[in-house]
Amino acid sequence: MESLGALLPFVIILLAFWLLIIRPSRTRARQQAQLQSDLAPGQEVMTTSGLFATVAAVEDNAIILETSPGVRTRWTKAAVGRVVTRDSDPVPDAVSDPASDSDPHTEAAPGETTAGSTDAASTDQPKRLT
Repeated sequence: MESLGALLPFVIILLAFWLLIIRPSRTRARQQAQLQSDLAPGQEVMTTSGLFATVAAVEDNAIILETSPGVRTRWTKAAVGRVVTRDSDPVPDAVSDPASDSDPHTEAAPGETTAGSTDAASTDQPKRLT
């Protein structure tokens, strides 16, 4: 009976390892394989590198992605990270703030100054170092 008590911590560790690492890994691999087998032309996908494109054609181990009209590239099926649905917006639209429309880092036209800057050509005096 003592030998069974000595093995109990080892069995618990193995069970925890299986529940926390092996089982979720198998589930993710199964889901990824299902995703790759379900790819069809016309679906919008995101690759694992973050490229958004539309599936143009499906081959045995590869897919042809169209990133913009007329631009097609060949990718392995394993590079597809997820299928993007039209309901979920993958990249939220930037909210335009009218106060931030004037960017202080943009260049002004010749003879024109931007807010908070002085143009040496428009002051007619050279800058002095003090």
